[in-house]
Amino acid sequence: MGSATEAIKDVSENLLGGKKVAVVFVLGGPGSGKGTQCTNIVEHYGFSHLSAGDLLRAEIKSGSENGTMIQNMIKEGKIVPSEVTIKLLQTAMLESGNDKFLIDGFPRNEENRAAFERVTGIVPEFVLFFDCSEEEMERRLLGRNEGRVDDNIETIRKRFKVFVESSLPVIEYYDSLGKVKKIDAAKPISEVFEDVKVIFSSFAPKETA
Repeated sequence: MGSATEAIKDVSENLLGGKKVAVVFVLGGPGSGKGTQCTNIVEHYGFSHLSAGDLLRAEIKSGSENGTMIQNMIKEGKIVPSEVTIKLLQTAMLESGNDKFLIDGFPRNEENRAAFERVTGIVPEFVLFFDCSEEEMERRLLGRNEGRVDDNIETIRKRFKVFVESSLPVIEYYDSLGKVKKIDAAKPISEVFEDVKVIFSSFAPKETA
């Protein structure tokens, strides 16, 4: 009984602009298939899908002062400050009018995580972790014909290394709180989604919501 009460307490503390919100962090290495599953969750459960990377790219494209600053930092190989990414996420959350969010590819590191909770006051419901072997992710990425320049073997290995070094401490932190839902992402897409559905069973499906 205690855990249900705790879960309710969590939700009541997750406030955005005075509105209670549910946030799920979605983490997984490059090629783990999290993008595909996020699309499924949006369709079935009415979540809004926010990708930190997409928001940063959109900001750069907009040509705003903020966008120029972000672009210069990326060019110089610097990491965009957590606060900048979090502001973009917060704005997107408020503008969506929704109260359920999948935040994809964020927090990328421990500093992101601490800053997100500090700035927004939002504690995630849980972290959805797509666990996939490096070999399988490599195979998938090399098989993609999306014309992504970064899908060559050296870059893939570098991206994988960055994911392990920076994101695993975040996963370990939430795991210590019992908030990680790990999914075997090596399975076929439809089977992975069956596992996802079990995890999201506490959320009302979109049709009946």
